[in-house]
Amino acid sequence: QVQLVESGGGLVLTGGSLRLSCAASGRTFSTYAMGWFRQAPGKERGFVGAISRSGQFTYYADSVKGRFTISRDNAKNTVFLQMNNLKPEDTGVYFCAAGVIGSDYYLTRQYNYWGQGTQVTVSS
Repeated sequence: QVQLVESGGGLVLTGGSLRLSCAASGRTFSTYAMGWFRQAPGKERGFVGAISRSGQFTYYADSVKGRFTISRDNAKNTVFLQMNNLKPEDTGVYFCAAGVIGSDYYLTRQYNYWGQGTQVTVSS
């Protein structure tokens, strides 16, 4: 079992930055790939980015490439999402997820564990 707790959300102006964190319980954090997803009101949960178990590989949705960066600290059981140059369309609840994944990081069904989410609101 893995429990995930997101933090760092909030209200920010267009062009601003936020850094989300996701803290994981358990001793097996480094065996999981980690993903970030977001869900806007009335929309399906969508892929933002993912990072491999070691942190060597990262993957991003086209809409956030060049603006968002995912990293992880396996010693601290934490994954981060640095979000820069935020836009109103980035607004939503951001979820982190953990899964034993080798491919298709963008699919929600690949992930076994999910956090409760943290709200990000970008105001124009």
